[in-house]
Amino acid sequence: MVTLFLGGDVMLGRGVDQILPHPGDPALREAYIRDARAYVELAEAANGPIPRPVGFRRPWGEALPVLDDAAPDVRLINLETSVTGDGDFAPGKGVHYRMSPANLPCLAAARPDVCALANNHVLDFGPRGLHETLDALAGAGLRTAGAGRDAVRAGQPATVPLGAGGRVLVLSFGMPSSGIPRHWAATGRRAGVEVVTELSAGAASAIAGRLRQARRPGDITVASVHWGPNWGYDVSRSEAGFAHALVDAGVDVVHGHSSHHPRPLEVYRGRLVLYGCGDLVDDYEGIGGHERYRDDLRVLYLVSVEADTGRLVHARMVPLQARRMRLEHASAEDTRWLRSVLDARSREFGTRVGGGPDGTLSLRPPFPP
Repeated sequence: MVTLFLGGDVMLGRGVDQILPHPGDPALREAYIRDARAYVELAEAANGPIPRPVGFRRPWGEALPVLDDAAPDVRLINLETSVTGDGDFAPGKGVHYRMSPANLPCLAAARPDVCALANNHVLDFGPRGLHETLDALAGAGLRTAGAGRDAVRAGQPATVPLGAGGRVLVLSFGMPSSGIPRHWAATGRRAGVEVVTELSAGAASAIAGRLRQARRPGDITVASVHWGPNWGYDVSRSEAGFAHALVDAGVDVVHGHSSHHPRPLEVYRGRLVLYGCGDLVDDYEGIGGHERYRDDLRVLYLVSVEADTGRLVHARMVPLQARRMRLEHASAEDTRWLRSVLDARSREFGTRVGGGPDGTLSLRPPFPP
């Protein structure tokens, strides 16, 4: 059995970067906020003072001991920020994220095995910012997928060896529906991200085909996709059809992200589809306008699959809450609310979400063959 930690969006830039030991330039070009430190003030207004500087482990809070106890074989997150002090603000965007390369120990504290980079913020500071991001992550010994110095490298899956001899292959790609500009796509001569422009069976087959080319017996394959809107639980027929086509073509786990809150889960032909993991670490605390989605609630997805087939064995979800830019265990009341929402939204896919006495959530078997 192989256990994966699948995390949603990790954004350690902007306000989070400002509370860490080596904050970068706080200048922003947003419509209403021009200084990243204002996001720290919003969080403090909502939940109380935040000491500065904080240690590199603090933003992860109680997530770190949970991960240590679970001891997953592979840890995968979507890193939704550039890591640079270089580059120019990408034109035509209202929001830009960057973290100082000197603050990378904060990311390393969670020990990610793969950082998916095919998202709508990794190029927020242009090609120079992307090059520094890639160099900084490589220098820190962190594997990446989904962005590269050309199309070949952007489209290569990351490979994580397993102790038992198999591997986990992660292919990261993003879609314009998540806000990725089409011109960010990597080409033969230009650095960029792996962009898939259509939700078609042919596109799904091409993605799975690249994984099959790299796959060896005993490998587990993960398609990590940045797609869809920031808000809302509805999964379109085209999204569901695309996820199913990925599985039909040989993908074992579909790791979806981009939404600011968790979206439905599905078990299709024995394989797990996460339509949206939600945010994990960021500076969104105290921002109003979408309170009904409870985006302060975050989830750690701990997914166990059969080592030889990739079929789902167990999926456990640990609810957390962002407070004072730190992850804490969610209350029993908030956990019940989250279970109710995920269960109701996943039920249309034949998936049921239950609660346990330890304050975690899990998918209820039996899983469809």
